[in-house]
Amino acid sequence: MSCRPMIFTDLDGTLLDHYSYDFSPAQPILSWLAEQNIPVIPATSKTFAELLVWRSRLSSQGPFMVENGAAIYLPKTADGAPPDGLIEKDGFWVQEFVATRQTWIDLVEQLRPQFNGCFRSFTELGIAGIAQLTGLTDESANLARQRQYGEPVAWQGSDRDKQRFIDQVNAAGGQVLQGGRFLHISGNCNKGDAMNWLVTEYRRHWSPDTTLITIAAGDSGNDRDMLERADIALIIPSPVHEPLSLQRQSGIVRATTPGPTGWAEGIKQIMADLTGDTRPATATPLRNQHG
Repeated sequence: MSCRPMIFTDLDGTLLDHYSYDFSPAQPILSWLAEQNIPVIPATSKTFAELLVWRSRLSSQGPFMVENGAAIYLPKTADGAPPDGLIEKDGFWVQEFVATRQTWIDLVEQLRPQFNGCFRSFTELGIAGIAQLTGLTDESANLARQRQYGEPVAWQGSDRDKQRFIDQVNAAGGQVLQGGRFLHISGNCNKGDAMNWLVTEYRRHWSPDTTLITIAAGDSGNDRDMLERADIALIIPSPVHEPLSLQRQSGIVRATTPGPTGWAEGIKQIMADLTGDTRPATATPLRNQHG
């Protein structure tokens, strides 16, 4: 292969079913990608604690992105030398892009009197509330609650008040990203910036003479920056919100099926186009959008 694909993928609603969190329809192509040494890099709103579990379930050994690009975790290399500027944390080398969670909890609480009854924060919801809203078990909800870089809120107010809330967060130096279920309040970070940082590090330290082809897969607003910047964008339809639109006009594949089934179909087609290997390209054809 003259190029090295790198797949950056959202999890909830994309590689994982929105309701059941099942990924079995994507398992065959995940296994094929592992055989080809093509990295599949989780790029998710999930926490570090959650990713430790999901990396095991997905048999993923590479880097991963947490909390919408707030930080990237890299497995330690054999020589133990960290890339420039990274810190050691929880057995990984970590690049942090924003301030820690307490900063954003404080901001949410400062804004609460102006938006009485419009939202419930993760801190306020607790384990039981998170489990109820997400369908997670209490154990999984506890992992989701262990955020390090941001504070999600479940919005219950009007769209007008939501925009006013977003404007207030932005004015205070924060940022709001719309996920599949929650508004994520954090600093100035996104999955696209984090993806580009990791690609730059790969080029500089591990693949200086290799052409890297970035593929991004996602289904919601917090994936938009990543989808806009990747060489190829795979858009997965969501069962809970309107189809995602992008400014780019080319390099887009739109899956026709939500969740892991659509993910598998799209990745099979993209890999067949890139490698000329038709073995993974056995899914129902997708709609291509060319510019």
